[in-house]
Amino acid sequence: MQLYQVNGTVTLSRSHLSFIGASLKTAEAYGEIRIGKKPNEPDLVVVWDDLGASEGSVIAVSDGAEAAQPFRPSQKPVDAYNAAIIDKLNV
Repeated sequence: MQLYQVNGTVTLSRSHLSFIGASLKTAEAYGEIRIGKKPNEPDLVVVWDDLGASEGSVIAVSDGAEAAQPFRPSQKPVDAYNAAIIDKLNV
């Protein structure tokens, strides 16, 4: 699980029926934002979000095979899942 910051929403004209009830967000790795390492083209990840994260929110993202586990036994075409919205982070 890694920390990401939401920076946008994905809009689909048609989507898979299993996407009903959630939205897709674009997010960037939070570590790169915090240390000031801003590349010209950010490395964005599309994240399944059913928690309602807004733009600028820091979220905990599970990706890969673990991203589909919350939906078992049904299957969803998901590669990154928003597992938590981080309210406060102390380092």
